[in-house]
Amino acid sequence: MSAPTPETADHPDRARTSLEALRTEIAKAVVGQDPAVTGLVVALLCRGHVLLEGVPGVAKTLLVRALAASLELDTKRVQFTPDLMPSDVTGSLVYDTRTSEFSFQQGPVFTNLLLADEINRTPPKTQSSLLEAMEERQVTVDGTPRPLPEPFLVAATQNPVEYEGTYPLPEAQLDRFLLKLTVPLPTRDDEISVLTRHAAGFDPRDLTAAGVRPVAGPEDLEAARDAVAKTSVSAEIAGYVVDICRATRESPSLTLGVSPRGATALLSTARAWAWLTGRDYVIPDDVKALALPTLRHRVQLRPEAEMEGVTPDSVITAILAHVPVPR
Repeated sequence: MSAPTPETADHPDRARTSLEALRTEIAKAVVGQDPAVTGLVVALLCRGHVLLEGVPGVAKTLLVRALAASLELDTKRVQFTPDLMPSDVTGSLVYDTRTSEFSFQQGPVFTNLLLADEINRTPPKTQSSLLEAMEERQVTVDGTPRPLPEPFLVAATQNPVEYEGTYPLPEAQLDRFLLKLTVPLPTRDDEISVLTRHAAGFDPRDLTAAGVRPVAGPEDLEAARDAVAKTSVSAEIAGYVVDICRATRESPSLTLGVSPRGATALLSTARAWAWLTGRDYVIPDDVKALALPTLRHRVQLRPEAEMEGVTPDSVITAILAHVPVPR
């Protein structure tokens, strides 16, 4: 095996620098929302998917588009509605009268970043059309599996306040999302900055005019993923992750705790965060930093706890405060 050249030896460092530059580039289009930007980058590093929750008008769609433009990735958007069919997402066989044969017409899922807008407005049958794509990175039509592009990330959005006419995602599908990120309303200063930009001519439909440029590419992402996979995890850290997840299963406020898949997800996101912050090993603070977005959608509150104002975030925060931290 030959020794690495200087170009390849420092590729992970260059990849980290490029991915860190995403925040500055996306900020040209989206004001604030740094936690959501970081969460999307972590999901890309972990080959996971993201559920974005926020009221309409907080730039969820713009955030995904700006991320795709900054990474030079293809992106497509699907507006999920009650009459949307699974084939509208995955694609279907179309009869070609010229050849008298059926050919496969790709659906919007064949992209790098798929924005599934208001995913809870479509029935479970159409929601489930994404399950194979999210888990297997392929779509099977007429018995033929068709691989999706790499990288592939689903960023699904849902409205947290308007539930009339919606179909809540089942636990099995929620568990397929690596992270659930909340996109809050901006602060007063951030909102003033948004209005100032629009008054100066900012057009959210034209990111090129806003100055958003690619600062990283698929090769940087692949180098970063390789580096994350080499980030070391001690037995104590693995035990800490397990103890946190087991504590959710014993919480009196929850009817459903975190599954082993959730524990694996927390370890993966903590490794990605450790690498992004410049370390090749995981510390307890990395686990704490990603615990809420990784676990909040994997637990289910008891009705009486919900009536008392308990939230998944408050339960997980309390667990983090009580589980012994390894030294």
